[in-house]
Amino acid sequence: MKLIRLVLKELVGMFVDDGSLALLALVLIAAITAAVKLLALPPLAGGLLLLVGCLAILLHSVRRAARHTPMINDQ
Repeated sequence: MKLIRLVLKELVGMFVDDGSLALLALVLIAAITAAVKLLALPPLAGGLLLLVGCLAILLHSVRRAARHTPMINDQ
């Protein structure tokens, strides 16, 4: 039973390592979907917004992770 829990934990960790990254991506997708469906945003514009938004979220996540990672001295 412990092995199954460990395997499931590793699988979830593979896809949801940074909770805020996953949450922000889901919020972005929901917002763009609503804009395309309800506000008649052209699908191409929605796709471009998804691309830019996902890249911005990824950049934010990488910067936050870099701040918390100790620097390695070359000496």
